[in-house]
Amino acid sequence: MITIYHNPRCSKSRQTLELLKSKGIEPEVNLYLENPPSAQGLTDLLQKLGIEANQLIRKTEAHYKENLKGLELTDHQLIDAMIQNPKLIERPIVVAGNRAALGRPPEAVLEII
Repeated sequence: MITIYHNPRCSKSRQTLELLKSKGIEPEVNLYLENPPSAQGLTDLLQKLGIEANQLIRKTEAHYKENLKGLELTDHQLIDAMIQNPKLIERPIVVAGNRAALGRPPEAVLEII
């Protein structure tokens, strides 16, 4: 099963979803802004992606700039911030089994399918 953490308002997310469909893949679509992952879910995603929490934060979001920029935060604090403000989660994320990839660029997800 392949899952995409998707924001339909994001062009990269839409492009990634279309790329998957063009390869004959109908992924499970998780609208993560409406259904944010839990702390454990986000920790699992980070592990599958092979990155640290600060690498999954969208530093261009207003909430980041106004509230988090310049602070030395632990992974736990960053995960809590992403849970409470899911717009902070970089997108799209595609998960296939125990692997995940960010769709930036969209073609990056092809490595895990």
